[in-house]
Amino acid sequence: MAKFDSEIDDDNPPMDAAFMAGMKPSRRGRPKLATPKVEVKIRLDAKTVEHLRNSGPGWQTRVNALLGAWVATGQI
Repeated sequence: MAKFDSEIDDDNPPMDAAFMAGMKPSRRGRPKLATPKVEVKIRLDAKTVEHLRNSGPGWQTRVNALLGAWVATGQI
């Protein structure tokens, strides 16, 4: 393999301190939420979980919304 020749390969900037100072870390995945959800473990009756799961995709989100509404109205 041939050595690096700056005349041929001039599209590669030098990786000096000035170049490295301008770099930012790459961000992958979803953006961070302002109020992230908290993972909890709760034990429910098997029939209750079966009914909720049979209600279709998004059942956990719906349960969260219902609980949030009850908290907001002071029911729990």
